Amino acid sequence: MDKYPSIIIIIAALLLSAASCDNRKKSTSTETEGETATQRVLDPSPFSAHNAYRHIEAQVGSGPRVPNTEGHAQTADYIARHLEASGLQVIRQEALLTAYDGTPLKAVNLIGSYRPEATRRVMIFAHWDTRPFADHDPDPRRRKEPIPGADDGASGPGVMLELARLLSEKGLENIGVDFMFFDAEDYGVPDWEKRHNTNTEETWALGTQYWTKHPHKQGYTADFGILLDMVGAKDAVFKREYFSQESAGPIVTKIWQTAKELGHGNYFVNKTGGAITDDHYFVINNLRIPCVDIINYDNDFGSYWHTHSDSLENISKETLQAVGETVWQVLMDYDRTIRE
Repeated sequence: MDKYPSIIIIIAALLLSAASCDNRKKSTSTETEGETATQRVLDPSPFSAHNAYRHIEAQVGSGPRVPNTEGHAQTADYIARHLEASGLQVIRQEALLTAYDGTPLKAVNLIGSYRPEATRRVMIFAHWDTRPFADHDPDPRRRKEPIPGADDGASGPGVMLELARLLSEKGLENIGVDFMFFDAEDYGVPDWEKRHNTNTEETWALGTQYWTKHPHKQGYTADFGILLDMVGAKDAVFKREYFSQESAGPIVTKIWQTAKELGHGNYFVNKTGGAITDDHYFVINNLRIPCVDIINYDNDFGSYWHTHSDSLENISKETLQAVGETVWQVLMDYDRTIRE
């Protein structure tokens, strides 16, 4: 994706008043942007950051996951195998896509569906490919080499595979969940080509764009979607991204408030961020599904972004835990809401 902000929008600070709470214990009544979170008891989280980390480690161990490479094919099989092991219905959506420079890309979108018969659905998604160029690397000699992509490409899928396991063990009663692993997201125009290509946004998120035009099920829709992108780095900062706020404001509030109640407010910082052209942008615009982008962005994407330093050394189990158990709690809360 074009993880440069497509626009940086300064809007008024969102006023949130939240009472303090003990981690995973009873929370007090809280008013957030006109919504009231009533007193409730948070569920002890079964999410395992260790398992999520192992999935990230396995992906990185396959090498860069650039379309048309052996590491890419191995990782597709790995993801599909683990989704099937969790009892999900798995669809491999294969497509021949075209990169910005005309390169044909053998892309694979992987969809794992929990309770595929349910009409009320939530989509959790991420990209699983890696950047074919290290165009931000400090060493100019290595900028045309693919990156390891531990955070940018492997962290979202790692969290999702652990969430899929939890669904197979714990289950939900009233909603279905679709885990969508989109391909060819990070094959956008590199820095050295931007002066020759003015339509850079459309060169990113190719797998997502394809899926929005050819959904795996005709007429597919979901109540909302959550995008997990770059969710594993140490000291990550997740702010309320602009397009997320515009399309799914109440869901953004729910996620950030839940994170605070779980004791993760240091990661989910309740401030507005920039507008990021990411996978969710195309889902919102093409299918009108409200989506939230949980992405590590605090005025920049970190020194390791699109460099060879995007390695396992940057991954924090504490960050993975914060993201994983927050999303898990949101899914459980929504399931209860539908039931009630």
